[in-house]
Amino acid sequence: MSIVSAARAFLGRRNWAIVAAVPLLVAAIWMPGLMFQRNVFSYIVTFDITQSMDVEDVGSASVPISRLDFARAAMRESLGRLPCGSTIGWSIFTGQSTLLLVPPVEVCSNFDALLAALDSIGGDMRWTNWSRVAEGGVFAAVRTATNIGHDAGVLLITDGQEAPPVLPSDQRVRDIPRGQVKGWLIGVGGDQPVPIPRTDRDGKRIGYWRADEVIQVPAQSRAGVAAESHEELSALRGQYLEAIAQQVGFDYRRLRAPQDLLAAMTDSRYAHRERVPTEVNWIPAALALLLLVWRFLPQRRA
Repeated sequence: MSIVSAARAFLGRRNWAIVAAVPLLVAAIWMPGLMFQRNVFSYIVTFDITQSMDVEDVGSASVPISRLDFARAAMRESLGRLPCGSTIGWSIFTGQSTLLLVPPVEVCSNFDALLAALDSIGGDMRWTNWSRVAEGGVFAAVRTATNIGHDAGVLLITDGQEAPPVLPSDQRVRDIPRGQVKGWLIGVGGDQPVPIPRTDRDGKRIGYWRADEVIQVPAQSRAGVAAESHEELSALRGQYLEAIAQQVGFDYRRLRAPQDLLAAMTDSRYAHRERVPTEVNWIPAALALLLLVWRFLPQRRA
């Protein structure tokens, strides 16, 4: 049998599909990403790491976890679902200032590094135990985003606990022009006030704060409010955070499940269009698979 005859016999048994699949598989391996316009997102994510974020009142009812751990877990899941080309940076808040840990970097090419940095965020990074969420945290987060530029938005995850407490007569936030920076306040925590864990300088728990160890709201500042002040307890201050968000032109969302965070981060109002590399090597891979499946399907006999 000649070479030509052998080749015809080989290809005649649908083996040509194997030959055609080879260059498609090579293309699937080596094909570079193509540039396409797509919606991407950019945020500096700031985690409140004050002691109230150590309260374990979120997650499942049977196995509650701390607010900070829940926030990090939700962010870990959301990070993997952001479109390539999006940029994320990490920041932490306590006292009245924020500290930028990682400037915004592209999520797909820096995914492992972002996860490693996220996992390192914890209460042992605290430099003080008091906090000014409205006056300090929001203002500092906006200032950082403004300095970074590149359309970076603010995403501050907090329970809204002020320590010492903010009096009703106090101005909540500094003069931040509405719309200067777009952003989210993400509230995390339970509805029922529970004791706040007390930790040492190394972040190890050494008990709970007592009423006589924290500053309470003076009675004369609680006009019309019959309940006593219990700043040693903590619950999500959702209405307070929503009021702050409205004042500075942010949006507010409560974090009940990871999808709540992802929905906020991928809100179309926060998207901007950019040309980014898009992987399309799945197309030749899928075509090669179809050819191979067709080749090895049993043939009907006449």
